[in-house]
Amino acid sequence: MKKFQPSPDSEDWSALRTRFLSSLSPLTPLYQVFDALPDHSFFAKDAQFRILCANRNFHERMGFPDEGSILGKNDFELFPEYLARNFRNDDEEVLNSGRPKLKIVELFFNRQGIPDWFLTHKFPLRDRTDRVIGLMGVSVSYDRGDPLMAPNQAVGRAIAYLREHFRERVDVATLARTAHLSPRQLHRKFVEAFGTSPQGFLMKLRIQAACEALRQDGAQISEVARELGYCDQSTFTQHFSKHMGVTPFRYQRQYRLDQGQSAPPAHSRKTTGS
Repeated sequence: MKKFQPSPDSEDWSALRTRFLSSLSPLTPLYQVFDALPDHSFFAKDAQFRILCANRNFHERMGFPDEGSILGKNDFELFPEYLARNFRNDDEEVLNSGRPKLKIVELFFNRQGIPDWFLTHKFPLRDRTDRVIGLMGVSVSYDRGDPLMAPNQAVGRAIAYLREHFRERVDVATLARTAHLSPRQLHRKFVEAFGTSPQGFLMKLRIQAACEALRQDGAQISEVARELGYCDQSTFTQHFSKHMGVTPFRYQRQYRLDQGQSAPPAHSRKTTGS
């Protein structure tokens, strides 16, 4: 078959692409293509960190019926302060450096309103003079990301094992054997795929499960800690506070207040839960 050769007077394809994109109407929401990808959330913000674009997965996860309802809002209007501050720090880094920030492992809310772990990529947005005027990003849940983000089947096997045994004491050597890798190889592949070690991934699964358990009626912090394999409530509180920015008791109390329920009694928290 004869190979196609562009004629000497053919368009410069880069210039043609530029003219094509410039001719698109601003009302053409190209980012809606992410709605065809399960659980992918797209957003774009201006230099004042206000949301100016959001696909359906993003605004519905935030509880807004349409994109117009969320436009102009910032993270501090949508998330608890401890989450919003982390998002803002990453946004400022992208705006100030003009460089993408990839594989950000962060808490977000799933469709049930429970904090879930997501992998987010953020990119600067530039105007016609190459000035950074905002940023855009896309996030996907670990749950949906296994086959997409895991570099090979070995890591996929390790993830499946962690999800099944995250309430137990997981030995790294056993996990590596499950993945048919050496411990060093397993660690390297996890960091490449998720920006965290297998132990870090395990901790995120436990904190996610803790958030869900603490939301249940009558949940006791000490029982949640024991069910998730912590040796005592104090250790659980330390780990939870490190990842969530609040103690289990404060998290549980805020959730119940938001739901119009009574706050958990003081005796359920003990001294270490405040």
